Amino acid sequence: MLDLENKKIIIATHIYTTGPAQDLREYLLSKKIGKLLFIGHPLFWDENLSGSGYGVYEKGELKEEKYRKIKKNFALWVYSIDIWLNIFWTWRKMPKSNLYVGCDNINAFSGIVLRFFGKTKKVVYYVIDYNPKRFDIKILNYFYHKLDQFCVRHADETWNLSPRMEEARKEYFNFSGGNQITVPIGIWFLRFPRLDFSQIEKHTLVFMGHILEKQGVQYVIDAVPAISEKIPDFKFLVIGGGEYLKKLKEQAKNLGVEKSIEFVGYVEKHSDVEKMLSKCACAVAMYEKYEKKGMLSFTYFSDPGKIKAYLAGGLPILLSDVAHNAKEIEERRCGYIISQDKNEIAQKVIALLRDEKTLSEYRGNAIAYAGAFNWEQIFENNLTRLI
Repeated sequence: MLDLENKKIIIATHIYTTGPAQDLREYLLSKKIGKLLFIGHPLFWDENLSGSGYGVYEKGELKEEKYRKIKKNFALWVYSIDIWLNIFWTWRKMPKSNLYVGCDNINAFSGIVLRFFGKTKKVVYYVIDYNPKRFDIKILNYFYHKLDQFCVRHADETWNLSPRMEEARKEYFNFSGGNQITVPIGIWFLRFPRLDFSQIEKHTLVFMGHILEKQGVQYVIDAVPAISEKIPDFKFLVIGGGEYLKKLKEQAKNLGVEKSIEFVGYVEKHSDVEKMLSKCACAVAMYEKYEKKGMLSFTYFSDPGKIKAYLAGGLPILLSDVAHNAKEIEERRCGYIISQDKNEIAQKVIALLRDEKTLSEYRGNAIAYAGAFNWEQIFENNLTRLI
């Protein structure tokens, strides 16, 4: 058991929604860590977001919190200010720490500077998003990846969400250095509100996530008429909000399948989302491989959190062959890799939802597989090497 009672840790991250940085904070607070400094910066300008700020925790309790008002400015200037604030707030609030975790290269760079001045013992570069073509502007993309490589080379450990991140650095930039480790996305497995198989809605398919065109929900809606014809009480539950939601609603109306699709919209509490997922029979993750022409999607290099949530809820997944673990999910009989063809989607959904024996088997396999990704175990295993 990892003893954190007298340890001091800093986490610095950019924030839009919750992610691994917040999960790490939750884990550390549950262990009553001696002292934690959590620094957050807005990922991009949004009038609904707070500006940069910090929270100081002692023995699991919040002692001080301060966030600035968000300001719109030139991106490079904003990132420079973020680096300065990381250093300034660390110097003032926790001038000596056992570990600094920087989520993305800007925050990790700050930690490397702080370690140089003796303000922290070790630095982790936590890579949440990676793409060889991060920016369309070549010079910006060049400097972004030079900073990424600097952080990989100089951090004590680099935590990549998937093995594809390390592979991409070698393939696209001929870079293979540093101490790179795959630390996958986890799930709070023991808390997930799973239901008994007899209690689920056996003819309900679900999608959860930000509603964008690249998520591929439109391909599933195209298949709904054929599914409903064979399964009259079929329901497609769509959880999430986003810029593409209006078009999906129009598509459902034009196809005459509004009664078979429930658009829930954005749900604030993730615990409420988990309760909705737990009632469903299976899930869909139709990721696009390319963001746009010639640019692979961020999902291709990452480790999508929604897949872990689906599996933890016991939901077999119908997914495109984009996520790094898609083939493993199929091999472990937790789901099926399918194309965007509406006929194939309809055929697979109908076959799975009409076969309760297979549905039950795949449900058990999904839960067993997800159990290996409990955040508690992931963080304990990886922090034990460092503190």
